[in-house]
Amino acid sequence: MKIIIIGGGPGGYVAAIRASQLGADVTLIEKQYLGGTCLNVGCIPTKCLLHSAELAEEIRNQGKEIGVEVSGLNINFDKIISHKNDISKRLTTGIAGLLKMNKVKVIEGAAEFTSPGKISVVRTDGTREAMSADAIIIAAGSVNARPPIPGLNDNPSVIDSTGALSLEKLPESMVVIGGGVIGLELACAYAAFGTKITVVEAADHMLPMLDGEICRVGINHMKKMGIEFHLECPVQAIEESGKGATVICKDKSGKEIKFSAEKVLVAVGRRANTESLNLAAGNLEHDRGRIKVNERMQTNVPGVYAIGDCTFGHVQLAHTASAMGEAAVENICGLDSVYNEATNPTCVYIFPEAVAVGLTEEKCKELDLAYSVGRFQMAGNGKALIINGGEGMVKIIAGKKYGEILGVHMIGPRATDLISEAAIALGAELTVDEFISTIHSHPTVSETVREAALDVYGRCIHAAPNRKKR
Repeated sequence: MKIIIIGGGPGGYVAAIRASQLGADVTLIEKQYLGGTCLNVGCIPTKCLLHSAELAEEIRNQGKEIGVEVSGLNINFDKIISHKNDISKRLTTGIAGLLKMNKVKVIEGAAEFTSPGKISVVRTDGTREAMSADAIIIAAGSVNARPPIPGLNDNPSVIDSTGALSLEKLPESMVVIGGGVIGLELACAYAAFGTKITVVEAADHMLPMLDGEICRVGINHMKKMGIEFHLECPVQAIEESGKGATVICKDKSGKEIKFSAEKVLVAVGRRANTESLNLAAGNLEHDRGRIKVNERMQTNVPGVYAIGDCTFGHVQLAHTASAMGEAAVENICGLDSVYNEATNPTCVYIFPEAVAVGLTEEKCKELDLAYSVGRFQMAGNGKALIINGGEGMVKIIAGKKYGEILGVHMIGPRATDLISEAAIALGAELTVDEFISTIHSHPTVSETVREAALDVYGRCIHAAPNRKKR
């Protein structure tokens, strides 16, 4: 079985390794860098900045209270960027080693379709080679979207997330256009470093993937960090100013309002990176470059699969691409595998961390489902009190009749590590009772999950009793 994979990000390289495990002859084509956006200019470098920022926040706001007194806290921005670069390099080097160990052939070059199921590759040395295989997996990823805002492309002070991860000096001020995951994560990092942050968002809410209660906790914390928010405030234009750039918006009353800053970060989402693939020649069905696939990651063309950010109708997350990659390869190699987004967690690395898996309460109401809710505040948990003073909460949504887990939502310390427990629960169709009957170790933040499950039945131990009884 010969498989060609286009793209070496979290979808492509995972698919390549899994295909090798199943005995396939694998060729991976990558035109820029192994590890894709995630390891080079996305998840990993962003989390490096956020770790430095979180440490600074803890020293600044909690240190004195817990007996760690520091005078003259200094943000060495060069070292922060250097640490970020080192971590990315170590991981991408490790991926190259893993691919070599698994006998994956790596070609540095750009691929495009010449006909259905056939491609041409232009290597970095300029040579061109026609290629075909038993199966082709498209793992082309995504790139930053650039909205058609007048003046956006003409100002060197306007940056995207890639630019925000490689600044040479710490800006005094920054306007963030977009209240989504990327914009708010970077807003938290730079606010902790001392940059004055203003967020402008065209919609009337932010982080729509999160449960409303969870989102409000996060927004309140960011406001305490000094971040300003302007909702229902669409951007009309960007102009040069003495400080860097001025963002011209309209508020919800229609009045013009301006924000000037040293840097303007455009973070309005990402689009599929498929423009150079010549999808038309490959006869591939797509929606504005986003390739249409079924649950087995098959496209409309036999033998051609697509995974990750370049697919239509799926969340753009690194672990999404990896799961899709494994499913695609297993189907190619004769196994029966499907990608199930119902168990896919969303993690937002704001301060504190926020996560979600399954249905939100808002979605349950929209679907007219009968449900119960259990909540537990982090303030009632010893480990959370130690880590961040007990800020945050866990919220469990369960079916009213059978107590099956419909959704779990958290904000607080260790939330991004805890959410996998909830994802397993959804995948295994577990109930609240099974959360309750599982002993959670003490003292850990994980105890909050069991307490929230207890609260569904009014049995919460470490909080005021609920009116429900069981």
